[in-house]
Amino acid sequence: MSDNSNTDHNTDGSILVSEEVDVAKPKLYKVIMMNDDFTPMDFVVNILEGVFERTHTEAMKIMLEVHQNGKATAGVYPKSIAETKVLETMKEAKNQQYPLQCQMESQ
Repeated sequence: MSDNSNTDHNTDGSILVSEEVDVAKPKLYKVIMMNDDFTPMDFVVNILEGVFERTHTEAMKIMLEVHQNGKATAGVYPKSIAETKVLETMKEAKNQQYPLQCQMESQ
């Protein structure tokens, strides 16, 4: 008979009981970059490499998908991380006066 608990004895003879708890995986969100006619491709590649930690090859592939299809997924993350990456991308774009848009959507 299994009750999903473990019983251990402490060094003083007392009993320690720990229960296994099923932890749900966090809901994931796609971070999507949108194409525009003004943001340079090399800036998008730099954002993908820096903010999204993509290799140069991955960043080039995503940037081309954004350019050709109007949008592309930069990454998939738990909500708080996705929000941070969107904010960081938008801040960098604003600092450089580029209209790059980035949004997140639930997966």
